[in-house]
Amino acid sequence: MKVKLFLISSIIAFSIFFVSCEKDNFDEPASILSGRIIYNNEPVGVRSNALELELWQHGYANFTKIPVFIKQDGTFSAVLFDGKYKLVRMNGAPWENNTDSIDVEVRGNTIVDVPVVPYFSLSNVSFQKNGSQVTATFTVNQVSSQRNLKKVYLFLGKTIITDNGYNIARISKDAASITLGEPTTLSVEIPSANSSSMIFARVGIETDGIGQLLYSESKKID
Repeated sequence: MKVKLFLISSIIAFSIFFVSCEKDNFDEPASILSGRIIYNNEPVGVRSNALELELWQHGYANFTKIPVFIKQDGTFSAVLFDGKYKLVRMNGAPWENNTDSIDVEVRGNTIVDVPVVPYFSLSNVSFQKNGSQVTATFTVNQVSSQRNLKKVYLFLGKTIITDNGYNIARISKDAASITLGEPTTLSVEIPSANSSSMIFARVGIETDGIGQLLYSESKKID
């Protein structure tokens, strides 16, 4: 009886070990899908990891979205298995809603740029520090007629990750005080309590009815 129980226990243990080894031998995803959110072939700045794309892959029992977060410089990346995917642009971003999916075939490292039509764009952005004050000069351009401009912002931060959620100082100007297509200036004081040796500045555009801002590139202020 003891021998019989020993044999049964050994078979069960071997089966568990074999199944575990089989699981461990599954390949991990190794291909990288990367790209940019672009307008006029230029990346669109956003708040870091606040917006995402969705990837969907048909033909599998576990049919769920794969979220792909967008970095503040408009780039994104995801580690995937090779295969065919549908890439979807999400609503609530500072660009026009677009429900059309993009067919993406991942084979090894794959690069795909995702075009969008922002409601507004920024051009000729520059920053200047004078004493304890930072001044931004920029032009707001209307791209889409679907939405109205609400505000523009100047943010200061301690790191390159600077936006409306991560900043040490900010100032805004209402749309009524801005002429589209013409230079605009905003100035903000560096907080006296700031102990960082580096300051970064970034301009943001708020569109009426849209929660997420569109941003300029985050710039280090010497």
